[in-house]
Amino acid sequence: MLFNQRANFKNSAVLAAIAAIAALPVLAETANFGTLTLSRGFGAPTAVLRGSTGGSYSLSAIANADRHKNKCLGFATPTPDHIIVLQQNFSKLAIQVNSGGKDTTLLVQGPGNAVRCGDDAGQNKDAGIVDSEWQAGSYRIWVGTLEAGVKSNYTISVQE
Repeated sequence: MLFNQRANFKNSAVLAAIAAIAALPVLAETANFGTLTLSRGFGAPTAVLRGSTGGSYSLSAIANADRHKNKCLGFATPTPDHIIVLQQNFSKLAIQVNSGGKDTTLLVQGPGNAVRCGDDAGQNKDAGIVDSEWQAGSYRIWVGTLEAGVKSNYTISVQE
């Protein structure tokens, strides 16, 4: 009888701990280098982000290809580098990485887990994405490199 009471007490304690954890508010998603909120008509100085590459997490683990069948390449950290919150729908946005010519990649995951991926933009080795139909909401952004662990500082510019 004593054994059953101890077992019931332990099970009750475990269940109480699980219930307490489940009742905690959902923590806001974090990013390695912060969050930027944009509304239509934003100015160029507002839409610049800074960060550095250097992870060994394969971005293809998030998605092998994006909605346009572009391959998702590169290595970054598991945590997004940036979060951009769009307060309204945008008909077109361009996101460009500038690392001084290093070979970067870009993965953007938005509402409904819609993914956009970018690699080299023209003759530049830096990644870029130009796309249409950006829905209002939060977008997680990873800046990667083709080789794991490569450290490089960069800026990202966002333009309408």
